[in-house]
Amino acid sequence: MTPIVEMRGIRKSFGPVRALWDVSLYLMPGEILGLVGDNSAGKSTLMKVLTGAYIRDEGEVLVEGTETHFKSPHESRDRGIEMIYQDFALCGNMDIGQNIFLGRWPKRLGLFVHKPRMYAEAKTVLSRLKVDVNSVFQKVESLSGGRQQSVAIARAISFNPKVVIFDEPTANLSVMATERLLETMTELKRQGVAQIIISHRLTDIFEVGDRIQVLKRGQSVGDRYIRHTNEKEVLELIVSGTAETALSADDAAPKAA
Repeated sequence: MTPIVEMRGIRKSFGPVRALWDVSLYLMPGEILGLVGDNSAGKSTLMKVLTGAYIRDEGEVLVEGTETHFKSPHESRDRGIEMIYQDFALCGNMDIGQNIFLGRWPKRLGLFVHKPRMYAEAKTVLSRLKVDVNSVFQKVESLSGGRQQSVAIARAISFNPKVVIFDEPTANLSVMATERLLETMTELKRQGVAQIIISHRLTDIFEVGDRIQVLKRGQSVGDRYIRHTNEKEVLELIVSGTAETALSADDAAPKAA
């Protein structure tokens, strides 16, 4: 099966600072990949290269087997890739429906916002995610952090993406909101949406993930299938792993007798 996303030999520097060095990554259709590592490991930088927010210095980025040269997140969105940042990028003084369709409101007669259609479609998207809100007319600033994140996810899903990238999605959520988010990720997986989760919380990744990749100082130091590893091994890779000893998930998997 062709990966939905494949990155090969990615290099990115900011002046004298080497942020990424020969990093490769792949994501299969419908797969949930955890991307972990210490601060400044290069996780967010790698995902910003994937979405076109940063332009790579070297390497290849392929989407469904076709090489791409994204120059902005708008271009990667057109190919089905969405990234949800920690701050959610929502407008608090607008309601849920307006935020989901912010900047691309459905028009009537080519001039006016078709409000009935907008709110109906907003309800449909939230229903798809199995998110229960009091009203799509509710102001976003009145929502809890978990509900605001659900709106951000709903906005991403309204573009019908093939890949959704979450940047530290559970960092500021309550236990209950975290559980709801993990349920949403599982639901997206059932619907065939591939996901990449940047997170320091290994427990969350082990609950919903299929595979986990470790970055350290801008290099990949290990790749494991969740079913073939544990948090202790992943922590060891984060602390002492090296690019020279890195194994792919397939190489590290137990071999049949």
